[in-house]
Amino acid sequence: MPERKCVAVDKKVFSGNLAKRFLLLSTLLLGIQVFANRCGVEAKEVEQDYNSFGNTMLMSIAQGTEEVIYRQFMPEIAYAEESVHGVWWLLRSQVDCLFPLYGYMADKGAAEDNEATADYRTLLMAEAEEGYGEGMGPSESIPGQEDENTHSWVGEQTTGDSSMNVGENPAGKEQGTGESKVGLWIENSAGGDTDDNSMEETLKELLRAENEAALQMQISSFVPHGVQNNIGLDNLRDYDTLIRQFYTIDPNTSAGSDKLNVDKLLKADMTIPKGSPGPQILIYHTHSQEAFSDSVAGDESTTIMGVGDRLTEILTLDYGYEVLHHRGQYDVKSRDNAYANALPEIEQLLEDNPTIQVVIDLHRDEMPEGTRLAMDLDGRPTARFMFFNGMSRTRKTGNIAYLYNENLDSNLAFSFQMQLKAMEYYPGLTRRIYLKGYRYNMHLCPKYLLIELGAQNNTVEEAMNACDPLAHILDMVLSGEE
Repeated sequence: MPERKCVAVDKKVFSGNLAKRFLLLSTLLLGIQVFANRCGVEAKEVEQDYNSFGNTMLMSIAQGTEEVIYRQFMPEIAYAEESVHGVWWLLRSQVDCLFPLYGYMADKGAAEDNEATADYRTLLMAEAEEGYGEGMGPSESIPGQEDENTHSWVGEQTTGDSSMNVGENPAGKEQGTGESKVGLWIENSAGGDTDDNSMEETLKELLRAENEAALQMQISSFVPHGVQNNIGLDNLRDYDTLIRQFYTIDPNTSAGSDKLNVDKLLKADMTIPKGSPGPQILIYHTHSQEAFSDSVAGDESTTIMGVGDRLTEILTLDYGYEVLHHRGQYDVKSRDNAYANALPEIEQLLEDNPTIQVVIDLHRDEMPEGTRLAMDLDGRPTARFMFFNGMSRTRKTGNIAYLYNENLDSNLAFSFQMQLKAMEYYPGLTRRIYLKGYRYNMHLCPKYLLIELGAQNNTVEEAMNACDPLAHILDMVLSGEE
């Protein structure tokens, strides 16, 4: 196939031919406009039958005229306007006058004709300016389908010569393999061998791609809540009310009012500074193998480990904390000794990083298959989560001496303040705090959280979405935000 070259356009010759075409087209468009206005007058007097031959013919004329104008003349309009040609306004004014005809006839039968006409006009003008005015030719890719080497048409856009600016085609310059897209556009609009239907197809593809993009944007991103629910603290000073609203106590343990007292729980200072050098927060997973309903085997990014990555990212980028996400695995062979296996490594991490003030052991729970821990949070499917505390005591034996936890009061205060913020800002997102008999390594740090996020029948998406409100709640407590 012979190589196609884009050569410079003689503006004088082009302008002369263009003027003749403008005058011819203006005459044609004026005739069509008169015809359209006459049809409009008759339409007011006679009730329209949408299935009649006359209406069908008018719709065909409108659609056909639209196709002719955009396929044949819109490139010349853009070229003449950029070249400051003296007569371009005449043709553009005629096109503007005909837009209501297109909108009315093409959308006939739809509700609110005037709004449809205005929307259609705005859409076509925008696509004409973005698609054709920016060099969107038939062979170019549609927005949303570009590969990583595709560049936007801003300032410069060539396939082989970066010195070519928009609207430029220096006289006598042959492009070869580095053809200027501006040159190709003028050549095609001036009568090249490009298929006449290609521009129409490109416009349709462009509209389709933009509609799909608009639908995807309907999925809202996370927006932190303000206060949604005021919790009456006076009522919570009653021990039974506090237990009923905030806690689930495992039958094998106990917790009295000496530990669960609302004033004592709120008095503890949970704030930390953000600006100190070194990590302030440690995230790890005693049970690193916990996965979700659609987790991919062998891909830890779809397990609780990936959820830890997501929580780390949000706390770092959105809230300014320095977070250490420890990826140790302590339950590969068996879950039975996972806490004992994790203990020495977590102790060493805290010794090596004395700036760490918050430790989060992130899990996912196990629930009956008929129970799903999920809710719709602002249009986002979100896993519910639960704070967990070990009491280091059982009903049968009392306090467990070898599992003594000097940080128990602080651990309880931390989970209570987190739960209170969650109930105020995200009602229904958290389950009640679960109290159980053993220690679960929570003695390692005063500000220690054990979190059960979702369950085995939650999706990865639900678990990931839960990280946003969780991080917001954590930041409010750690920053002391009221």
